[in-house]
Amino acid sequence: MTLTEEQSEFIAANRMAAMITIGGDGRPKPVRIAYSVVEGKIWSSGTQARVRTARLRRDPRCTLFVFDPVYSYLSLETTVTILEGPDAAERNLRYFRQLQSKPTGPLTWMGEELDEEAFLERMRQEGRLTYEFEVLSAYGTIRH
Repeated sequence: MTLTEEQSEFIAANRMAAMITIGGDGRPKPVRIAYSVVEGKIWSSGTQARVRTARLRRDPRCTLFVFDPVYSYLSLETTVTILEGPDAAERNLRYFRQLQSKPTGPLTWMGEELDEEAFLERMRQEGRLTYEFEVLSAYGTIRH
């Protein structure tokens, strides 16, 4: 699905969302996440051990509820692809550079400033991966 310009701008302007996956009992399971648009795709970071990763491996359907502090919101019904493998740390580097608006230099991680090599090593140690959201439908109210 192609998002409208207004929807794309709203997604780019906001960095927080509720990520709603489907539990084994069929109930929705929301968590708060940070996300960013990287290379035209919506990405978020996770780990191999996260419960939401296991849920997405079982059922890749997910809704993102993106909102601003006032009134606007956008619900995105998506299918998630888990991007992992040998280049996962580098993909997380690209994601966090975009999220933190830092094209170069150290990145902040858990209250620490890490140079690029230390950041990549931390991503490997934590078993980091990337969630890529393919938007199937979008609806909501965007107020200006």
